[in-house]
Amino acid sequence: MTYRPLPEFLYIGFSDIDGNGLFSKSHIAKDTELGIAHVKDDRFESGYIRTPLGAFFNHSEDPNCEAYIQGDFIMLKTIKDIKPEEELTAFYWLYSLEDKND
Repeated sequence: MTYRPLPEFLYIGFSDIDGNGLFSKSHIAKDTELGIAHVKDDRFESGYIRTPLGAFFNHSEDPNCEAYIQGDFIMLKTIKDIKPEEELTAFYWLYSLEDKND
């Protein structure tokens, strides 16, 4: 198996939300598992280290993805159908949004 930092149907592009974001190359169905966004590691301030998948999704109050804990990982999956070229977003709950905006 070859390691890919992102699933082949996603890319990093300019985001109108904040800096760069994750975008779809094609339609992605609701309830699609996208992969590991963070790995538990207590040496880091938040207790997790981000993968490329976790580093580039942006926050939304009306997200199309969900980050959830599964063992030592935070996983990311779609909670809505995603259109081609649509930005993938999730509600941030790991990091303080106030800290992010400082």
